Amino acid sequence: MAKKPENLSFEESLGELERIVAELEQGDVSLDDALKQFERGINLVRNSQAKLEQAQQKVAILLKQDENVPLSPYAVEGESAC
Repeated sequence: MAKKPENLSFEESLGELERIVAELEQGDVSLDDALKQFERGINLVRNSQAKLEQAQQKVAILLKQDENVPLSPYAVEGESAC
């Protein structure tokens, strides 16, 4: 049985996402299996994004403790800045 997405490291999640994408791109997966893989991929993405946000918050806290280091907004690739 596959591990729950929240129990995987960021790197494990990324590796599994790459595997899922490769399988879906080949097109040799039944519709039912493709939907299951897609759902698993969405869960992996959401959990990976949460882990990245936690890491960003930790970095911001650490930088904030050093008043000599200015904080600047973090722009996610593909998203427009507000």
